[in-house]
Amino acid sequence: MIGGCFDPEFKLWSEALVEDFREGRYTAVMSDVTATEVAPAPGFVKSLHQELLGLPVELVRVDEDAVSLVQRYIERSVLGQRFLNDMLHIALATIAEVDVLVSWNFRHMVRLDKIRLFNAVNLEQGYKPLTICSPREVISHGKEE
Repeated sequence: MIGGCFDPEFKLWSEALVEDFREGRYTAVMSDVTATEVAPAPGFVKSLHQELLGLPVELVRVDEDAVSLVQRYIERSVLGQRFLNDMLHIALATIAEVDVLVSWNFRHMVRLDKIRLFNAVNLEQGYKPLTICSPREVISHGKEE
């Protein structure tokens, strides 16, 4: 989602979601996976990541439970091993019981068939289903009257 702020196709909605975080409408949940993905990014992406970390944010870390849940996703062929970070994002959000995981990844995450497969595994493992949306479906659209 962070990179979307710098992509013309996704900029409007990504920036609106960042503004929702800044205004305290939503609390961001971020992980060490995000930090790893941002590390090789350009400075302006790293800067936004750092700004978000300075806001009220919930940090989640990869642990044995997340790795175990990812292994279940792999066993059920939800995604292949090479998409480990995508699965880690989903596992961490599931375990943390976030309200919604927000992503522009329409290939592996924001896709109805994949959402159903992830949630089938989540339910089998005793977790609640996870809602996955793009920022476009989540932003507050500012003050609504």
